[in-house]
Amino acid sequence: MPCCPEPDLNPTTLNPAHAKADTPDHLRPRGSSQGGLRQYNERVVLQALRLHGALPAAELARLTHLTAQTISMITKRLLDDGLLRKGQPVRGKVGQPSVPLSLNPDGAFSIGIKLGRRSLDVLLLDFAGAVRERWAIAYDFPDPDAVLPEIAQRLQDIRSLLGPARSERLQGIGIAAPLQLSAWRELLGADAAVAAKWDRVDLRAAVEALSGLPVHLLKDTAAACVAELVAGRGRALTGFLYVFVDTFIGGGLVLDSHLRAGLNGNAGAIGSLPMGLSQTGEPPAQLLGVASLLNLERAWAAGGLATDVAGDERALQDPWASLTRAWLAQAGAAVALAVNSAACLLDLEAVVLDGSFSPALRGALQAAVQSALNGYDWRGVVRPAVLPGTIGSDARALGGALLPLYANFAPDRDLFLKVAA
Repeated sequence: MPCCPEPDLNPTTLNPAHAKADTPDHLRPRGSSQGGLRQYNERVVLQALRLHGALPAAELARLTHLTAQTISMITKRLLDDGLLRKGQPVRGKVGQPSVPLSLNPDGAFSIGIKLGRRSLDVLLLDFAGAVRERWAIAYDFPDPDAVLPEIAQRLQDIRSLLGPARSERLQGIGIAAPLQLSAWRELLGADAAVAAKWDRVDLRAAVEALSGLPVHLLKDTAAACVAELVAGRGRALTGFLYVFVDTFIGGGLVLDSHLRAGLNGNAGAIGSLPMGLSQTGEPPAQLLGVASLLNLERAWAAGGLATDVAGDERALQDPWASLTRAWLAQAGAAVALAVNSAACLLDLEAVVLDGSFSPALRGALQAAVQSALNGYDWRGVVRPAVLPGTIGSDARALGGALLPLYANFAPDRDLFLKVAA
């Protein structure tokens, strides 16, 4: 399967925050008033508005280091193009009232698709970063003969929802999917013939053919990390290990405020970390075999309990509670080992923990990880903070939807890297 350009993202776009005088340098997009940089400067202005919310032209000029005349020309073009909108004039004590400018939510749209091992999620994202619509479909294991028509139907629904004019503003599609879907067949008990179909599918090309839009493809947990980096807690962190707990646990790695994929896209792939030394020639268990939600659900099933409770309060109540506590102890110790190993190799500011479960269960796992970390000898290495994520189960599809917006509106062309398949 060919790999698409992968984003080397930093938290300098999307989700506005009010401007502050002490804004760090990496959150201050800067333009140039020299000629030949029209598109770049337009993107810098858009980025500033994503970061800081509605701003008058004078404040935009101050933040971007562009002249007032350059800002005036740029904002006029962006207003004419429908990417910006004017707010109500704000009257001060002296002079003319200032008119705040902000992103027009209808200025552009993108689509995020999470093709998971047990569910398909589709999101429609607007230019301001808000989710306009979402669809979710559950299955035991994805069959491309069923999934691709379902994606086609959702794309048709999106165009119907937007109408002809706004459909022209669709920027593209970002897909978050596990690497090598067929490789997970045995762990999930899927039919071998169905799983093998994925080896013959070029997912990116197939969705491009269905949509007529540019398509970006990213590993699912890396896409979740993108969402946290750009729209969540990662905006305030320069280096962190991202841990996402779903059917199988996985992660992402952010260093110097950029998502790092590595040569083969394996950076942050903590699910494959061994849980000990090899004994008698047998490979040790991997983190994904110990700390995944699949382990917890199978424990509930073995106890004759419903398995669809991870997303609500029942997971921590009787009769699920005793089985949940046992999983928390095991998963917390396993994740702590991964955190300790990562801290010894990387200068991490923090570890961000999120997943497809309720905030209460996430908090209980965070506490279990912290408790297990207390048992490590931290001499010679700084213990990173373990922080809760802010996005939740939408993270993978949301991260996918952010990719087309970066491709078309981010000022830094180095945000995207070509990664070997």
